[in-house]
Amino acid sequence: MSNSRFDPRKLGAYGENLVTQWYLDRGYCVLARNWRCRSGELDIILAKGRHIVICEVKTRSSERYGTPLEAVGPAKRKKLRSLAAQWLRDEAPFKPDSVRFDVAGVMGRKIQVIESAL
Repeated sequence: MSNSRFDPRKLGAYGENLVTQWYLDRGYCVLARNWRCRSGELDIILAKGRHIVICEVKTRSSERYGTPLEAVGPAKRKKLRSLAAQWLRDEAPFKPDSVRFDVAGVMGRKIQVIESAL
């Protein structure tokens, strides 16, 4: 993607699609995308065996306002933990052996995934 103006939703969907494929290529199964409740949204929820990964995706067209990964500060981390607890309580198809929080940054076609970021 070039650095021209983007619809933020389209840019976000583009990044989430790239990151979803990144996980699928590594043997993960998608449990949910863009799961929403009153409190907010979880971007991608995946499983590999009995382990769940919740991934927050940040996509940027430039570093003008910082890198994608810099966009996940303390308040966002707290909110993600709360949303994950709600999803696990209300929606999880099984009781996981572990839950991991990843953050993925997308800029153009470059993907950086930080496992266990939170």
